[in-house]
This record gives sequence, C-alpha cells and structure tokens, in this order.
Amino acid sequence: MDNAVQVLVNVLETYRGRDRLVRTLCYGCQMVGGLLIQKGDQKAEIGKSFLEISSQLSHCRTVLRLFDDLSMFAYSKQYGLGAQEEDHAMRCLSILTNVADQLYYPCEHIAWAADAQVIHTKSDKWWLYSTALWGISLLLGILRESFKLSQKEMRSQIQSEVLKIVSSLADLTNAIHWMPAGFLWAGRFPPWLVGLMGTVSSLIGVYEMAAGGSSGNV
Repeated sequence: MDNAVQVLVNVLETYRGRDRLVRTLCYGCQMVGGLLIQKGDQKAEIGKSFLEISSQLSHCRTVLRLFDDLSMFAYSKQYGLGAQEEDHAMRCLSILTNVADQLYYPCEHIAWAADAQVIHTKSDKWWLYSTALWGISLLLGILRESFKLSQKEMRSQIQSEVLKIVSSLADLTNAIHWMPAGFLWAGRFPPWLVGLMGTVSSLIGVYEMAAGGSSGNV
C-alpha cells in the first residue's frame, strides 16, 4: 500500500505524470456525467456537476500547455530531418508529425487568449485549426505506428505499438467529433461517448507511462 502511494506521489511530482492523471479524470468525469444526465431526474444534476468538473480540468490542461512550445521545439530540433532514421517513409511521417504538433500549440494559445479576451479576435477558427492539426498529428502517428508494427518481431514491442494505435484511434474519433458539423460524424457524439474514448486513450497513456513508454495525447 505504501509503495503504491509512493508511486502515485512520484507520478504527481512530474508534469507529464500529473497531466496524464488530470486527463484521465477529465474524460472520466465527462463519461460519468454524460451517463448520469441521460438518466434524468436528480441524477441529471449530479451529471452536470461532473461535466463542470471535466470542463474545469480541461481548461486547466489548456493553460498548462501554454508552456509546452519550447519543449516541443527542442524535441523537433533534436530530431531535425531524421537523419538517424534509415527508412525514408518513417522519416517523412515523423517530420510531418513534428510540424503538426509544433503548429498546434500557437493555434491553441491564440484560441485560449481570444476566449480569455486577452486579444481581440474570434476564437472559433483557431480552435478549428488546433483541432485539425491534432487530428492530422494523430493520423500521421497511426500510420507511423502501423508501419513500425509491420517491422516488429518481439511480442512486447508489438503490444506497445498496438496500444499506441488504439489510443490514437480513440483520440482521433474525438478530434473528428469536434470538427465542424457535416464532416464525417462531427458533433454526433453524446458527452458520455466522448468521455469514454478519452478515458480509453488516457488509461493507455497512463499504462504506457508506467511501463516506461510515452504517448503524446492532448
């Protein structure tokens, strides 16, 4: 028991670990809140409270991501043009993913600043840009992991790649849901389903982190 508590404390003391847990709670509350609202009566009020908690946790993560640009830039700079990659397809997919990720942050920052009335512009288009870039990054990541999966031989490595693909697919369904109406299934997910997809992705991210892996979910 003490060991489990210490592990949790160690996770919470790191930015990535804390973000993983907050993300899991955020989507978990959205899933529970959405389910309770569907039941109606008094449970609907409780459901609204869970959805409000989810909204506040999501806002918290958005604010904290204001400081992620430099770390993303450092990673992109270190990878460069992927000279260390022997496969040209993997190199191209990784470079494009890094570009999408790097552009995602300033778009989200502008959208946040517009909502907070720090700058005078409409936030809608900037939220759209950031969501589209996130979706593109996820799609490129799925292609990259699928390509790596075809080259893996060790069972543990295959399991890791499969989990990353499932996680990205879950997030991609939500990214499409947040696109403008008329695009595939945009706007058609009930809150509990958005929460479920996010929870699945988040739990995989927590597992990968505990196992020593990494996953870049938003």
